[in-house]
Amino acid sequence: MIDPKLCDHPVRLDKWLWAARFFKTRSLAVEAIGKNRVEVNGQPAKPSRDLRLKDRILLREPGLPAREVQVLGLTEIRGPAPVAQQLYEETAASLLARSEAREARRQGVEPAQSLAHGRPTKRDRRQLSDWNRWSASIDDAEGGKV
Repeated sequence: MIDPKLCDHPVRLDKWLWAARFFKTRSLAVEAIGKNRVEVNGQPAKPSRDLRLKDRILLREPGLPAREVQVLGLTEIRGPAPVAQQLYEETAASLLARSEAREARRQGVEPAQSLAHGRPTKRDRRQLSDWNRWSASIDDAEGGKV
């Protein structure tokens, strides 16, 4: 199905990512591109890069497997989600990696991800101060006399 709103000329990468609904706003797309989370045909991209049909885009998001899509249509207009999904096709390897990650998340939480970071609690501080108070010192090794 060919949509009359599709372009026959190259489209900016940030506009296409927004129109294809990978990002909610163009500024979020530009921010992700600036953080080198988007590659086009295996090369780092800039927001103003022109996309063409058959280009391969690699999208990396923190905590998620990378998505690789092939451009099937070009547009600068953000339309409904079903139309946006016709603008690209995700590769089989990307779909497999995403389904494996989804299954791993369903199986349970990774113990390393559940560790709490940040300030110690009151209990932690008390345990540290008790340990420091009763730790051996050089004076104790010499019999307590200086």
